[in-house]
Amino acid sequence: MRFLVDRCAGRRLAEWLREQGHDVVEVRSLGRDPGDEALLRQAADQKRVLVTIDSDFGALIHVRAQAHAGLVRLPDVPPATRIEVMAQILGGHSEEELASALVTVKGSRIRISRHSSAGSPARRK
Repeated sequence: MRFLVDRCAGRRLAEWLREQGHDVVEVRSLGRDPGDEALLRQAADQKRVLVTIDSDFGALIHVRAQAHAGLVRLPDVPPATRIEVMAQILGGHSEEELASALVTVKGSRIRISRHSSAGSPARRK
């Protein structure tokens, strides 16, 4: 699976994803942060699931209908447990499912909304 890992999500998570055999690009390796809209566009263009703790990306998809290739938001997940949570998400969902999903983790709850790549709702789980 292909991921774009935001700076705030952490280097350890990005390294773990690589160790699992995933194709990972870290935002920190791209130089200066281009902003949320540009990152979401880059992830969509490269067909990468964006992993972040920033909740602004959900608004870009829901409100502005910005295209995406999947989003995993970990706003309430402490750095020490992000790998465990990602393992749970990846273990329970296929690449195809995650490519159009908005995954939000709050506490121990994982919520998955399905959206088309254009950002309009496709179906909810």
